[in-house]
Amino acid sequence: MRLAAPKDAQTLAALHGRAFDDPWPVIMIADLLGGEGMIALVWEQGELALGFVLARVVVDEAEILTLAVDPASRRAGVGAALLARAIVLAAERGAEALFLEVAVDNLAALGLYDRHGFAKVGRRRAYYTHADGHAIDALVLRRNLNKPAI
Repeated sequence: MRLAAPKDAQTLAALHGRAFDDPWPVIMIADLLGGEGMIALVWEQGELALGFVLARVVVDEAEILTLAVDPASRRAGVGAALLARAIVLAAERGAEALFLEVAVDNLAALGLYDRHGFAKVGRRRAYYTHADGHAIDALVLRRNLNKPAI
């Protein structure tokens, strides 16, 4: 695992496209990678990026903007490792809480976040759109960062 840099934008955008129905464009990821307060981590195996996380810390709160794992690498601990490191880095940068949104039908991600101490604090109606065009709600999850990471 290493810190991601703006030069990684193309690789991360391609990975995001494999991981999600509504992928982010390269320019968006490049802008985020160069942004203030960003935590950007990538998990690689050789030259291949298997997963990445983008989070942002603003004052005493942090938000995971995206956590993407290549479908061929899921259930291998990549997402858990990225999440655990992002939690530690957000706390080290002064965040007291970490937020994220997750699709209500993403059971694997919901399990991951539950195992890492996140709890539901809200719901966003029709927040995500699947490839077939139907909208799906997102749950807003929060984790206190003054508790030890799992």
